[in-house]
Amino acid sequence: MDANLPLTAASSLPADFPWLTLIALIPAAGALLMPLVPGDGTDPRAPRTIALGVLLVDLLLILWVFSQRFDSSLSGLQLVERVPWLPALGLEWSLAADGLSAPLVVLSGLVTLLAVAASWNLNRKCQLYFGLLLLQASAQSLVFLSQDFLLFFLAWELELVPVYLLIAIWGGAQRQYAATKFILYTATASLLILISGLALALGGDGFTLNLQELSERSYGGSFALLCYLGFLIGFGVKLPMFPLHTWLPDAHGEANAPVSMLLAGVLLKMGGYALLRFNVQMLPDAHLRLAPALIVLGIVNIVYGALNAFAQDNVKRRIACSSVSHMGFVLLGIGAIDTLGLSGAMLQMISHGLIAASMFFVTGVFYERTKTLSIPNMGGLAKVLPITFAFFLASSLASLALPGMSGFISEITVFLGVTSNDSFTIGFRVITIILAAIGLVLTPVYLLSMSRRVFFGPRIPALAVVGDMKPRELVIGLVLLVPTLAIGFWPRLAIDLYGASTNALAEKLSAHAQLALGRLPVLG
Repeated sequence: MDANLPLTAASSLPADFPWLTLIALIPAAGALLMPLVPGDGTDPRAPRTIALGVLLVDLLLILWVFSQRFDSSLSGLQLVERVPWLPALGLEWSLAADGLSAPLVVLSGLVTLLAVAASWNLNRKCQLYFGLLLLQASAQSLVFLSQDFLLFFLAWELELVPVYLLIAIWGGAQRQYAATKFILYTATASLLILISGLALALGGDGFTLNLQELSERSYGGSFALLCYLGFLIGFGVKLPMFPLHTWLPDAHGEANAPVSMLLAGVLLKMGGYALLRFNVQMLPDAHLRLAPALIVLGIVNIVYGALNAFAQDNVKRRIACSSVSHMGFVLLGIGAIDTLGLSGAMLQMISHGLIAASMFFVTGVFYERTKTLSIPNMGGLAKVLPITFAFFLASSLASLALPGMSGFISEITVFLGVTSNDSFTIGFRVITIILAAIGLVLTPVYLLSMSRRVFFGPRIPALAVVGDMKPRELVIGLVLLVPTLAIGFWPRLAIDLYGASTNALAEKLSAHAQLALGRLPVLG
């Protein structure tokens, strides 16, 4: 029955060339070159040039493939590549793209390239550092493109290793604690993902690890609920979802700015993407039953993250708590179970990826000059860093959902998705909007008060003479800010890329809801 639903009815279009494999493996090939680079690890020029060149080629290939070989009007999988890898285990090298994955692959390629460019002044263990960034880029692409569960899981685990090392080696004073906490949280959550995925593979007629085939099966009852909860907790750690979020402020507080750009810009989006791909697409009946719980968790994320941000005197930790709050809108949109809600969740992931990467980048710019992230130890920087202040303020305004920027259109779409859904009672919708609005009110308070204290507080003599943004830094800031403004003024730039897939996903949920109503007993 489920095979006839709109999401799976669209034919899978095979690739005429393994473009997705090329996209995923080019960065890994670049990483293999790093041990061959001569030097003692203190000169970044050669490894940095290789990393920039490899990632630029990869990004250009991503943009070309998704503009020329990908039809955004189709909801089904495209550019499908299936090659048996380990037949005894049922493992395939299976890659494909649809509207859920394509924009996040583009986001990943862009943010990773800019993270390398932001690492211009790094001068310690350079070959290893840039090699890990390249390996991370391949793992990210594989997470978004994999259509075999074991391949997805291997990529999910692979991306944990570079992040752990990037924090543990190049982080701040408490880097070992932050890196260990990150790996403990995420590795433990991975066990739940593995158990739930294998349960689905074994739970139908015949064993399969192919994600599309799993999505065509029908899972119900307690089995579906348990698998759903396993995925929710496993992916919720990465999102991050309250109360599984506590690793994030520590990781951001200790990681250097480029790694924070990757954490906020890409890694958190893996959690949201996986919830859509597994919880919603594969377990629609369980999702319909637990959607109100996701909305409640989203509200908790929004309000708790905003309140927690006030308690932070470290710039990066405050922005990290802001990320917890903003990713609550992703949960809210996924829980809305309608077209607008799912579209808003996707748009929020894209928007937050750009905005958060921009905020952490600008934070890194003034950290390189002031050598501090303590808000009380900074002040009066607007006079000596006017361009830096302008970029930080623009990023803050985008984060607080100023109309005309991508944050506004993504959050208002989520709100409309919740309010327009007749599946929820009026009282539930009113309470949801009121509580979410509290987070919207708190966001400008903690962001603008931070900007005031850092840039307009009492001037500190030691910070009186520092240089402003250099041309390289200005270009990085603009590359992140321009699409934020473009999407804010013309949202279809992003929506047209994923709209067919989110519409089909909403139709699938609607069809399952109708089937569930049809199974209810008729009372005489």
